[in-house]
Amino acid sequence: MRDIAQACLKQAQALIPLLAEAAPRIAAARGLPADVLDALHAAGMFRLLLPASMDGFELRPAEYVRCIEALATGDASVAWCVNQGSGCSMTAAYLPSEVAHAIWDDKRAVLAWGNGPGSSARAVRAKDGWRVSGTYSFASGSRHATWLGAMAPCFEADGTPVLLANGKQWERTLLLPRERATIDPDVWQVMGLQGTGSDSFTVSDLYVDDAHAVTRESADERREAGGLYRFQAMQLYAGGFSNVALGTARALLIETIALATGKIPLGSTERLADNNGVQHTIGYWDAALKAARVGVIAVLEEVWDDVARTGAISIPNRVAVRQATTFAIHTARDAAYNVFHEAGSTAIFARGPFERRLRDVGSVAQHLQGRRTHFETVGAYLMGGEPSLRWL
Repeated sequence: MRDIAQACLKQAQALIPLLAEAAPRIAAARGLPADVLDALHAAGMFRLLLPASMDGFELRPAEYVRCIEALATGDASVAWCVNQGSGCSMTAAYLPSEVAHAIWDDKRAVLAWGNGPGSSARAVRAKDGWRVSGTYSFASGSRHATWLGAMAPCFEADGTPVLLANGKQWERTLLLPRERATIDPDVWQVMGLQGTGSDSFTVSDLYVDDAHAVTRESADERREAGGLYRFQAMQLYAGGFSNVALGTARALLIETIALATGKIPLGSTERLADNNGVQHTIGYWDAALKAARVGVIAVLEEVWDDVARTGAISIPNRVAVRQATTFAIHTARDAAYNVFHEAGSTAIFARGPFERRLRDVGSVAQHLQGRRTHFETVGAYLMGGEPSLRWL
């Protein structure tokens, strides 16, 4: 691992005690408290995928997901927010340099966006820019973001759709200061990942100039030459969120091992650690988590090498990342459930670390990155079919 990546990983690992201590506060606030944000910014955690030309770390994908995994062993919501903000920050590679610097020269800059574009979203041509409207959900990290991104299909001033050469409608992501949007924080009442503050936001007929509009991952607009920006943000989101799940499940397993060495269940004369069934559960799921983790990292390293050779990420590369990351999410979910069960009634109390981590892993698995249908896409491709590219 390169020195810069090793330094980033050490910074992430050093944050684990703070994040674990703050986890109940994070969940209660449905967002990241000021002291946690201060520590994350001081460690540069929101700059892991930002171009080196902009004082970012520009980590390779396999290096990056190790950092996300480390953060997740402290708190899953923190790791989720860092992954979401980091994937968004890759947009800096496609913006005009002066615009990118105007945003990210602020060392506390965070870009967030939500699910979209929805049916109401639209960007209508205006002089030297666009008038954008839409409501966006699941905007993770929007409470501490400094900028938001609104994805929208493009229309001419007369309402005619703007079409690309392939006949598809042009979509742009329009960047705006957070204060120019209306935030709805009341929607984020959820089972797990409570601290991500994944609120909804709305913009209505808001003017955004052309300099702050980008077609994400467009080769014509890309100005950074680094191999990282030959990847799509989707692969980094997938790798990061899979390692949120892996890190959280690992933390739950560690807590269960610590409990098992001292707990004698009601009606028993032996410690949990001496029970053959518990021993099997711990041994099996420890191996499963290790295997899934190694699988994600190995695939990301193999794809990195291939992209370095070819200059582009191929469909086989995208399929491989999707397969490894979805498998890792499902493995982490199953590991968390089985390990949680062995902790017995001790695990059900909200004051402890068990039930929150179980809910967090379960919520990661409910995300589009954990969809079971991804295996259908991979299986169809392996048998000669044409995969749907939307979620690869």
